[in-house]
Amino acid sequence: MYISFQKHLATQLKEIEEAGLYKKERIIVSPQGAEIELDTGQKVLNFCANNYLGLSNNRQLIEAAKAALDDHGYGMSSVRFICGTSDLHKELESRIARFFHTEDTILYAACFDANGGVFEPLLTSEDAIISDALNHASIIDGVRLCKAQRYRYENADMEDLETQLQLAQEQRFRLIVTDGVFSMDGNIAPLDKIVELANRYNAMVLVDESHSAGVVGETGRGVTELYGLMGKVELITGTLGKAFGGAIGGFTTGKKEIIELLRQRSRPYLFSNSIPPLVAAAGIKMISMMTETNELQDRLHGNAEYFISRMTNLGFDIKPTKSAICAVMLYDAKLSQEFAAKLLDEGIYVIGFYYPVVPKGQARIRVQISAAHEKEHLYKAVNSFAKIGRELGVIK
Repeated sequence: MYISFQKHLATQLKEIEEAGLYKKERIIVSPQGAEIELDTGQKVLNFCANNYLGLSNNRQLIEAAKAALDDHGYGMSSVRFICGTSDLHKELESRIARFFHTEDTILYAACFDANGGVFEPLLTSEDAIISDALNHASIIDGVRLCKAQRYRYENADMEDLETQLQLAQEQRFRLIVTDGVFSMDGNIAPLDKIVELANRYNAMVLVDESHSAGVVGETGRGVTELYGLMGKVELITGTLGKAFGGAIGGFTTGKKEIIELLRQRSRPYLFSNSIPPLVAAAGIKMISMMTETNELQDRLHGNAEYFISRMTNLGFDIKPTKSAICAVMLYDAKLSQEFAAKLLDEGIYVIGFYYPVVPKGQARIRVQISAAHEKEHLYKAVNSFAKIGRELGVIK
């Protein structure tokens, strides 16, 4: 059987490559940071990591993780309800809840698991999920695992959301689901208007803060802080794998009864190992650092404003953004790969995004700004974009 299946796969792979959609991985041999080294020996500036606060190689987090290795060992070798719960897990859950002004928190191996495990235990075919069209793939997959009725509204379109809420009035419970910051475009969900509609049409709200926690809001507490809604939405999902240290681990935080039911019935929680103690310890330290000072958030905001302003003034087609994500629109998949390759020659590490990561005809280079970037890094990146942009006819 595999002989024929192998030919089928080879044909598919060839078609992907010929269409300019083949994804190649570059290999990093240094710690993650603003400057990294590839296995080719080339040293480059990294502008495509989710390392928003520059904590991926932070010495304080490393020392906290090292101490946990000595005190708690390498791994738990168990799921939480058997013998996989440590004091570090409980402390991190408590810290996350206090950080977001919520009632309780449950940890997962990744936010993909948090989103994959949140809908099915809570909602049935009697209920409704109303989801933004540009929500992350993990939300889409999580919704697919649930039997609730599905409604979709156009990205951040409040008129369409209201229409879908009206259609969903026949269902028992309604849950509106949105990314806080949409990862491919960088725009922020209008959470104030979403909550207003939720109150009007008797719905609950879940916000995925993966790309907004640590980034958006005066102290980095995400879109709920930005809109003055901390503690006023039912559920928040998020990750430790982006601004919060860049390792692994996800969480759902919110109303205590919801979190308790997830502990009883959420399949990724019940059937996956708990995160390593060293990751939990570093997470606790990260929360402490973010509570003590806004220095990293302030620096990130300044870097993002500078880069986006310069790129816009050069004439690049930039998606509207108030986050640390700058989507440089190129529309053509092959052009996005060529542009990224030429930037790498200039010492700028970025990746072209194209179908199926983004819709067909919407190829782009997603630039992600970090608090770790120095002004000279940003200056070099802008100049390199300008040089290649003119060379490829993207700007004049």
